[in-house]
Amino acid sequence: MKKQIGKNLMQKWKNKIRVRLSALDKKKLVLTNIPYILTAFYTNRASFLYRNSLGEDIGNKLLYAMEHADRILTGLQPSFNWRDMLTGIVAAVILKLLVWQKQSDAKKLRKGIEYGSARWGNAEDIKPYMSEDPWMNIPLTATEALTMESRPKQPKYARNKNIVVIGGSGSGKTRFFVKPSVMQMNCSMVITDPKGTLIEECGKMLAKGPPKKDKNGNIMKDKSGKVVHEPYVIKVLNTINFSKSLHYNPFAYIRSEKDILKLVTTIIVNTKGEGEKASEDFWVSATRSQAVKSLRTVLVY
Repeated sequence: MKKQIGKNLMQKWKNKIRVRLSALDKKKLVLTNIPYILTAFYTNRASFLYRNSLGEDIGNKLLYAMEHADRILTGLQPSFNWRDMLTGIVAAVILKLLVWQKQSDAKKLRKGIEYGSARWGNAEDIKPYMSEDPWMNIPLTATEALTMESRPKQPKYARNKNIVVIGGSGSGKTRFFVKPSVMQMNCSMVITDPKGTLIEECGKMLAKGPPKKDKNGNIMKDKSGKVVHEPYVIKVLNTINFSKSLHYNPFAYIRSEKDILKLVTTIIVNTKGEGEKASEDFWVSATRSQAVKSLRTVLVY
C-alpha cells in the first residue's frame, strides 16, 4: 500500500514538472543562461590552468597562468576535477546574483521624456471613447465626442458623463455645446434654461422627435415610405411667465398623513425669511398642526 502511494506521488510530481517545463520558453531560457554557462566554462578552464601552472608559490603560478592565458580560450574540453568544477559553478552563481541585484535596484528611467510625455491628442486617441453610432455620442468638438454607452466593449474606456463648461456671457456655451447635445436626441433630458430660449428654438424639433429605429439600428418607415419619428413628451416649468408653464398640483400626490406633513414642512421652509428676517417666519411653529388639520379636512371633504 505504501509503495503504491509513493508511486502515485512520484507520478504526480513528474506530471507537474513536465507541465512546468512545457510551459517554459526553452529558447528564451537557453539564451538568457548562455552568459552564465560561458562564465562557468572559462572559469573552470582558468582554475585548471592555475592548478597545473609551474611554480611553488601563488605569485609564480599566477604569472605562469597569465603568460599562458590563451590556453583558456583555445581549449574546448572542461576540467572534471571537483575543484575546477566548483570554481566554475561559484563564479556563475556570483555573476547571476550580481545581475539580479542590478536589475532589482535599477531605476525605471524614461529616457528622452524626462520633462513629461504630455502631447496633443489625435483621432486615434479619442476613437476608443466614441461610439460607432454618431447619434449615440455627446459632441465635444467637430471631430471629438464621448459615447453615451454606459458599458463600452472595453471597460477601460468607460468614462462618466459629467461635463463642466466654463465661459463668460456670450461665449457660446448654449450655442456650441448645449444645442448640439440636445439635437442628438439620444436620451431623456432635463434642461435648466434661465434665458428661456431653448424651448422656442428646439421645441418643434423635440416635438417631432428622432427617427425611430428597429432592433438592428435601421431607420423605420411607414407604408408610404416616410420616416417614422418618436416625439418627445415636453414638459415646461416657467416660474416667470406662468401662462407658458405647466402646473403642479401637490394634492394629486398626497396618499397619507405623512405626505401632508411633508407638504406643510416644505411650504414653511420655503416661506421662511433670510438674514434679519429669519426670525419673522411667515408660519409660526404653532400653526403647523393647524395647517395639517386644514389640509386633512380639504382632502377628506
